Amino acid sequence: HCTCCTHGTAANLSVCFVSVMRLGNSAEALEAAKRTVHLSDCVLRLCITVAHLNRAMYFACDNVLWAGKTGLLPELDQNKWSQRSFRFYLFALILNLTRDAYETHLLMERESRSSAAKSFNCSLSPLTPSPENGGELPLTPSPSSALSAGLNKQFQLLITVLRNNPPLLLDLLKNLCDVFIPLDRLGLYPTGSGFVGACGLTSSVLSILTIVHPWLKLKP
Repeated sequence: HCTCCTHGTAANLSVCFVSVMRLGNSAEALEAAKRTVHLSDCVLRLCITVAHLNRAMYFACDNVLWAGKTGLLPELDQNKWSQRSFRFYLFALILNLTRDAYETHLLMERESRSSAAKSFNCSLSPLTPSPENGGELPLTPSPSSALSAGLNKQFQLLITVLRNNPPLLLDLLKNLCDVFIPLDRLGLYPTGSGFVGACGLTSSVLSILTIVHPWLKLKP
C-alpha cells in the first residue's frame, strides 16, 4: 500500500513538473515579446515581437493538447488542437525567416557599400589605366554576361556576409530545418517522417550549439 502511494505521489509530481515547464515556455515567450516591442527598427520589432507572440500561442495550444493526452481534458479534439498549434508554430517560423532575410539584406548592403568605397579609392590611383595615361577603355559587357556577373557578385556577397556572421547563419539554418516540420504536419508540403526527423535532429544540434556557445545566439 505504501509503495503504491509513493508511486502515485511521484507520478503526480512528475505531471505537475511537466505542466509547470510547459507553462514556463509560454511565459518566457510573452516576456521575450515584451522586451522586443521597444526595438527601434520597425521591421525587426514587428517580426520578432509577433514571432514571440505566436510561439506563446503555440505553447498554449501545446499545453491544452498535453492536457487532453494525459486525460485531464478527455473530450478534447486532439487533432484540431494539434493543427492549431502547428499553424502558430509555422507562422512564428515564417516571421523568424523574414527577420533573417531582412538582417541578411542589411548586412549585404553594408558590405556592398564598403566594397564600393574601396573600389572607388583604388580607381583614384594614378596608376589606373585610362586613355589619358595610355590605357585602353574597358569593354562594354553584353546584357547576359552583365546579369550573370551581377548574380555571381550577389551570391559571393551573401556567402561573405553569412560566413562573417555565424549567429545569423545558424539561426537561418535552424529556422529552415524547423519550417519543414509544421509544413509536413499541416499537409502543406509533405516530406516524410525520415526527412522531418533529420530536420528536427539538425535543429536540435544547432540549438545545443547556441547553448554551449551563447555568442552564437542571434540577438536581439
